[in-house]
Amino acid sequence: MPYDNREELPDSVKNVLPPKAQTIYKEAFNSAWDEYEKPEDRRGNASREETAHRVAWAAVKEKYEKGDDDKWHPKKG
Repeated sequence: MPYDNREELPDSVKNVLPPKAQTIYKEAFNSAWDEYEKPEDRRGNASREETAHRVAWAAVKEKYEKGDDDKWHPKKG
């Protein structure tokens, strides 16, 4: 189920990520949702939704990191 806007994201995403990271998450999720439609394109027995969430978190982690304050911040450098 692709997301049309950030407000539709799960609370586990909305409550921890800053707005720009939420946008990255949404776009990566939607892209992965399309890319991994067929089960044979996914690893193991992961569902389409599970795979899309994994891809979305990986995309966020490329640009953001969790700080000592337990909040997500853009990576430096």
